[in-house]
Amino acid sequence: MCHVYVLHPPGGVVGGDTLHVEVGVDAGARALVTTPAATKVYRTAGAPSAIDNQLRVEPGATLEWLPNETILYDGCDLALRTRVELAPGAAFIGLELVCFGLPARNDDGFARGRSRFALELSRAGTPLVVERGRFDSDAPVHAAAWGLGGAPVMGTLLAAPARSVDADALAEMTTDLRARAEALPPGDHAGVTIAGDASEATLACRYVGPSVERGGAFLRGAWALARRTLLGRDATPPRIWST
Repeated sequence: MCHVYVLHPPGGVVGGDTLHVEVGVDAGARALVTTPAATKVYRTAGAPSAIDNQLRVEPGATLEWLPNETILYDGCDLALRTRVELAPGAAFIGLELVCFGLPARNDDGFARGRSRFALELSRAGTPLVVERGRFDSDAPVHAAAWGLGGAPVMGTLLAAPARSVDADALAEMTTDLRARAEALPPGDHAGVTIAGDASEATLACRYVGPSVERGGAFLRGAWALARRTLLGRDATPPRIWST
């Protein structure tokens, strides 16, 4: 498995920046793409910023998209979009983890700013997952029980195997993941959903809570389990995660 580290030399995104990433995995190839550190989105004097990820996976290929967290500093203005296009017979596992503010510093969080998120996963033009989110600082989603409930961290992992999965193996994986979610400390919330059936199963894992470390650990644990169940390979964490 080829491990690719995406580097952003300035170390962060400021107002007016557009960070555009294109990943293409050709037929039969396999790649794991990650980052060496968090992506930081700094406050702006007015100009918006954007991060646009375009991921394409050809037949028989596998892409694992596992960047570190994106940190939204107070006063930033970000549009984050990730679009994943899968060909028939392609496999994908990917995660996105977002932190509003700097909770470890006990700061004011995301008191000012704007953020928009779009996450799309499709196969051969057919949508599997389509999400849109507006998380402006004054939006009710931050405090509402139906939203983040005051938590500064949210994360999603999506997995789509290349072919049908044994129903018993899928059920065992789901049970294991839900047990891990229930074992999280009070204040941490996680859930697991399987969309579709064993012939075209799409796994979605969610985390909402106060800790980037625990959210990342939960989603990476879900990645390791999904990799074994859906891709038939044990997980080998990238070395950069240990530095």
